[in-house]
Amino acid sequence: MMLALLNRCLRPLMLVQLAAAMAAVPVCRPAHAANDQSEGSGLPLPRFASLKSDHVNVRGGPNKDHEVAWVYTRPALPVEITAEYENWRRIRDRDGTEGWVYHTFLSGKRTAYVASPKTRPDFVPLYESADRMSPLRAMLEPGVLGTIKRCNGQWCRLAGNGFDGWIEQGRLWGVYPNEKIE
Repeated sequence: MMLALLNRCLRPLMLVQLAAAMAAVPVCRPAHAANDQSEGSGLPLPRFASLKSDHVNVRGGPNKDHEVAWVYTRPALPVEITAEYENWRRIRDRDGTEGWVYHTFLSGKRTAYVASPKTRPDFVPLYESADRMSPLRAMLEPGVLGTIKRCNGQWCRLAGNGFDGWIEQGRLWGVYPNEKIE
């Protein structure tokens, strides 16, 4: 009888103590918690970026334990980011070659190559405005590198060493079809 009385009196007290103890225990989080960078930047993939430096090591995997596969030696080259792991970005160049670079070697500055036309002629026209009927500013060779100033989804304003004008968006590598850039 004494045990039943003790059980009735102590049970509510034990439940209160158990609830208080559980509230004080930190919540366990999975390995990919919000402060873990294994998910990367959270920016959309794929996306274009450019190289910041004139010496960018490209590795076979997302850490310094992987050997350097090759080195880019020209800044501002456009690359496509196809995956992220922590602070590493898997990139693809215009030739389709992929590797991993550390995020600090990439810039959000948008650049593009003039792509090879699918048909002749070999040169790509650069116009004064976003209209084929506007005056011609230059004829650019495939492989010319420029900075994208803006794109309206059909045309991009491209500037580079000695040129500035509008080019059809489909003639560039470094911008997606119908992409708008302000």
